[in-house]
Amino acid sequence: MTMELDFQYYSRLLQSCKTQSSILLGKQLHLFFLKKGILGSTITVGNRLLQMYARCGTMTETWNLFDEMPQRNCFSWNTLIEGYMKLGNKEKSLELFKLMPHKNDFSWNLVISGFVKGGELEVARALFDDMPEKNGVAWNSIIHGYARNGDARKAVELFKEMGYLGDAFVLATVIGACVDLGAIGCGKQIHAHMVVDGLNFDPVLCSSLINLYGKCGDLDGARNVLNLMKEPDDFSLSALISGYASCGRMTDARRIFDTKRDPCVVLWNSLISGHVSNNEEIEALSLFNKMRENGVQPDFSSTAVVLSACSSLCISEHVKQMHGHAHKFGMIHDVIIASGLIDAYSKCGRPRDACKFFSELQTYDTILLNSMITVYSSCGRIEDAKQLFKTMLNKSQISWNSMIVGLSQNGCPTEALGLFCKMNKSDLRIDKFSLASVISTCASISNIELGKQVFAKATLIGLESDPIIATSLVDFYCKCGFVEYGRKIFDTMTKSDQISWNSMLMGYATNGHGLETLMLFQEMRNAGVRPSDITFTAVLSACDHCGILEEGRKWFDSMKRDYHIDPGIEHYSCMVDLFARAGCLEEAMNLIAEMPFKADASLWSSVLRGCVAHGDRTLGRKVAERILELDPENSGAYVQLSSLFATSGEWETSAIVRRIMREKQIQKNPGCSWADS
Repeated sequence: MTMELDFQYYSRLLQSCKTQSSILLGKQLHLFFLKKGILGSTITVGNRLLQMYARCGTMTETWNLFDEMPQRNCFSWNTLIEGYMKLGNKEKSLELFKLMPHKNDFSWNLVISGFVKGGELEVARALFDDMPEKNGVAWNSIIHGYARNGDARKAVELFKEMGYLGDAFVLATVIGACVDLGAIGCGKQIHAHMVVDGLNFDPVLCSSLINLYGKCGDLDGARNVLNLMKEPDDFSLSALISGYASCGRMTDARRIFDTKRDPCVVLWNSLISGHVSNNEEIEALSLFNKMRENGVQPDFSSTAVVLSACSSLCISEHVKQMHGHAHKFGMIHDVIIASGLIDAYSKCGRPRDACKFFSELQTYDTILLNSMITVYSSCGRIEDAKQLFKTMLNKSQISWNSMIVGLSQNGCPTEALGLFCKMNKSDLRIDKFSLASVISTCASISNIELGKQVFAKATLIGLESDPIIATSLVDFYCKCGFVEYGRKIFDTMTKSDQISWNSMLMGYATNGHGLETLMLFQEMRNAGVRPSDITFTAVLSACDHCGILEEGRKWFDSMKRDYHIDPGIEHYSCMVDLFARAGCLEEAMNLIAEMPFKADASLWSSVLRGCVAHGDRTLGRKVAERILELDPENSGAYVQLSSLFATSGEWETSAIVRRIMREKQIQKNPGCSWADS
């Protein structure tokens, strides 16, 4: 009797050994059982010791004990397999599983769920298919695995194959998969089976169904599910708010939100996120402030959503405030928040701040590093971008695409094409963004043959009709001088936004087809597509090339008055050049004075050319002096000024200008052809 009590006591003591720090006590108990001769006489003690070593993470001792055990059962094997699985050694677990003489349900569930959690779905599926009698745990694991790893279709197919509803966990998973697929019909069938089988609708299932109906646009269905609940929980209300928001019904979303007396942070987040997704960023920021005033502490989701709003508004002061907020509440090193801050700084035109913040971070993920490749590329730090890309352990498709675009934008087209070829040879799937980037790169070096090969690749993988590829092709052909080919592709496109129109407009404008540009602009407006700042760059450039003064003046005024677009330096440059060419030199000077930008030597050179063409020596001399103040080595200013005096018959003064140019050893820039280089 005493021996039995001692054994129970030591067994409980053994059960308490669960961490690395308690391994010494576990080993002492192991020695005690060995000395007493208990270890060899009963398999239970051996199994408990195995469990202890496995829980403490000392798999060498676990294996040694397993190897010495005279008797083993399923529990012994499962303990060893589970120990290796928890330490991440899935291969060893699988090897032991295959050696196991008799497998029970727990054995199968263990390896299937282990490989599912590790993201190795092919291995998990092969094991699942080999399982003689599939139980609910195995079905749940494999269905959840496919859903969690982005294969919603496979998850739904397996659920149908299962042949019964399963538990609330698997139902919520499959309903979520239906949301991802937009398969409301399938979701409704599952809902109907749940009703027929008299299943208990717990809060998790209700919120899953509300989310399904809401995101698939059946808001009446979502509301009906909510009405079935005696006391709707916050997650169900949140799902309905999100559903209304996804359909643009923010008034209804607010009405649901207001039914809650003290809304929790989840409800606030749903409403704030709804306003952001409906381009109501100011309202989102106002709600965020109100939430804090009401004593509700913002969480990581709140901060991430508000950072997204700040990115859209491009107000750097707001981003700095959110940066301070994240720092104050210890969120700064969360990779999602960090990525949001880097993206926000970049979109607000503050790449230096983004780079400074990145240098302070200690942890990164692939998404954050992808953002930094784009940031470095956009501010000319292409070597930093290349180094970052080189050191990335897990490069995603976006990583490759970002690097290709960065190289192309920074005057490294050969490296961009080389990287694309390397990507093409790897196992990575080439997508429309990869192909569009490379087509643009081919356009930058006017490599017509390589561009055609890339398009052939796009055709091979079925992307020839994709709007992004088609737009890149329009740009490609126009930059290579084949405007007619560009127009043929443009005419076959589905033109749903400004981008495709702008591509063709810029193609016409840069190739000197001014009248065609203006005619296409008229078509664009007739199609109800709103012009952007790029549209007006093309239109004003066309007016400049064709010398259509009144048309240019009309559209320059219209972009401000009718479309509320503030002109950029490129718009002012077009108008100054147009005025100067037309001899309206006073208007050109007045426009420069009104500009919110400082005129550079290039802009003043447009005025000087107008002075030469129209013989205005007085203004020409002043303008030339201004150019030389900004750029003392500008040979064009000397040549133009000399030409101005020569055309006015002042040969002596013209010769003096030439002599000064020689004395200062300023060389005239020779003409060159890209084709000859």
